[in-house]
Amino acid sequence: MLWRKKNETTPADAMSAAHPPRPGAKNRPTPKRRDAQAANRVPLVQTDRKAARASEREARRAQAVATRTAMMTGDESKMPVRDRGADRRYIRNFVDARFNLGEILLPIMLLSLLLSFVRESWALLTVFVLVYGMIAICLIDAFLMWRKLKSQLIAKFGVDKLQRGNVMYAVMRAFQMRRGRLPRPQVKRGEYPS
Repeated sequence: MLWRKKNETTPADAMSAAHPPRPGAKNRPTPKRRDAQAANRVPLVQTDRKAARASEREARRAQAVATRTAMMTGDESKMPVRDRGADRRYIRNFVDARFNLGEILLPIMLLSLLLSFVRESWALLTVFVLVYGMIAICLIDAFLMWRKLKSQLIAKFGVDKLQRGNVMYAVMRAFQMRRGRLPRPQVKRGEYPS
């Protein structure tokens, strides 16, 4: 090897000439560990803040689009955590299957707002009765709905599976107009969950 002439070939050279490089093969020496780790290093704080902000904004936008699509279609894997789970789905389906008086609260409030511009005593009395009467009736309706829903949740899932925020989740959904509810209603009126 040391005294070999330049035109002489060794058996290794002959072997490499006989086997040309294959596609997909490594065809290079294994890098040292420190070189491989240095290539994989990513700084904790980006040096280009403008690019980092843009990439973060784009990731946030993609996440919001995925969440919005899941809320429209009912895909629980991408929904927010507060809407996931069998008990939350059961609550949504129960509230959506029922006609709630809270749904008509917003239109009545708008009507009473328009009526409040009339500066007559009969109009102001009507506004007072409409607003406070409707709020009281809607609260009673929500209380009765929750009592029935709670007994069905206990029968289906058990007492230990009840979450703390279920009451407000059901009541807030009952007070929204059906068309504006998110996640979108998956059942028609009268199709109570079993």
